[in-house]
Amino acid sequence: MTSIQGQNSVEPIRDPEKIREMKEYLLHKSYRDYFLFTFGINSGLRISDILPLRVMDVRDTEYLRIREKKTGNIRKIKMSAALKQEIEKYTRQMADSDLLFDKGPIGHETAWRIINEASRSCGIEGAIGIHTMRKTFGYHFYQRTKDVAMLQQIFGHSAPSITLWYIGINDEMVDRVLEDFSL
Repeated sequence: MTSIQGQNSVEPIRDPEKIREMKEYLLHKSYRDYFLFTFGINSGLRISDILPLRVMDVRDTEYLRIREKKTGNIRKIKMSAALKQEIEKYTRQMADSDLLFDKGPIGHETAWRIINEASRSCGIEGAIGIHTMRKTFGYHFYQRTKDVAMLQQIFGHSAPSITLWYIGINDEMVDRVLEDFSL
């Protein structure tokens, strides 16, 4: 795995407009690729936990239940109504036993190429890779909720500082916020 693909070297997509552009780009390119991106940014799962999923794992259920490949931990994730709707559309013509992403074999390298090409086409700069989807989920979850403890729990991190570092809340961002703060 090259450094650009490494989980620690990639960034989240912070701009909601760029996320919309990526979805639009991917939707016109390939419905599978669009769904991969949409699923990734809305589940917060690692790509190693997404690619082996079968239709039966995600269809007609409120929760995703997986054993994380990296940690071995069992994870139960409540799916949003929007994600369930995307799953329903995507899996409509698929059998329960089908792999979710088996419309042409897809592995880590293919997923990386899909995300990287789409991000470049949409003018997203910086280090982008497959882990960008998970970090994008985390960044926007935190921006909406400001609940680092909940995100720490979702990601299974050992400390809030790890979670903040992981989603790209860095010293420069903190400095910008503090610059205009006054009581």
